[in-house]
Amino acid sequence: MSDLREKLQQNLDEAEWEWLIPHVQKDAVILVAENLDLLDVGEAIASDNILSVQHWIDEQLLAKPTVDQVGEWNLNRTKRFNALIVEPYVLVKEMATI
Repeated sequence: MSDLREKLQQNLDEAEWEWLIPHVQKDAVILVAENLDLLDVGEAIASDNILSVQHWIDEQLLAKPTVDQVGEWNLNRTKRFNALIVEPYVLVKEMATI
């Protein structure tokens, strides 16, 4: 495992929607598609792998949360996400609800 990936692994955690709201307000949250690995995306962003990141954006696998998504999440402030901080961004994936 690369040093960068190990460092990112330490920043990988769960977060409640309530905790992410200030980051959404700063336009710093990026929603990662379910089929992508947060560490892979974080590593690509941190290492300026423009080709991979642009591909994911083009395929709509990375995106800013929509107004509808934010509205839905505001109805459930305890909704949980997998989250990874890659400054200045917070990468998030919705966790499945049980």
